[in-house]
Amino acid sequence: MGNANSKLKIQNSKFASNKFFFTRLQYESGDWDVDQRMPSNLLNSLIEYTTIEVDTKEHIVPLSSDEIFNAPFCYITGHKLVQFNKRESENFEKYVKNGGFVFADDCNHDIDGLFAKSFEEQMAEIFGEDELKKIPNDHEIYSTFFDFEDGPPTTSQELNGWGDDLVHDYLKAIEINGRIGVLYSNKDYGCEWDYDYRNKRWYKNDNTRFGVNIVMYALTS
Repeated sequence: MGNANSKLKIQNSKFASNKFFFTRLQYESGDWDVDQRMPSNLLNSLIEYTTIEVDTKEHIVPLSSDEIFNAPFCYITGHKLVQFNKRESENFEKYVKNGGFVFADDCNHDIDGLFAKSFEEQMAEIFGEDELKKIPNDHEIYSTFFDFEDGPPTTSQELNGWGDDLVHDYLKAIEINGRIGVLYSNKDYGCEWDYDYRNKRWYKNDNTRFGVNIVMYALTS
């Protein structure tokens, strides 16, 4: 976390801590507060599998607030329209270009859905038309902690044929100086990980392990 903090030039904040904390971005448009159990489940996995200190409380921060510049990791999701206002766009760009990490996940798991189209349009407006690109399935994010030899793990939503009825075999990203600043998924990991962490024992394979990779990449890359 020290590396992430130094990149972001952390300010004094009520969230300042030596512990990793999960930040959900609140934005004025759309439905930003879906998959409400996902953060606690992912935080539990970080405690279970890693040695980093973890703040077990999810922090919800408006994208328009300067508090985002204190966050080592941000999460943004939804089903509906994403249309940032001027301050939100400015903060998003500044945060990412100064070393921040945003994991963006489409709850519709649908490349033609409203969230996907509008979020990708926002990224094009902020960073440029061709900056959001597919990342190869041998990218280091797939081996940062656990190994995923085939790239991003498939979700049950994809296998059940919901959304666009496709299994997306890649993720997209915006890279800043060779490092992912925005990781973008149409796979709906938020819904996949939206269950009480105590129910994880019923899963043959813990499906939150890739979330651990995402966080560890954000903290160490």
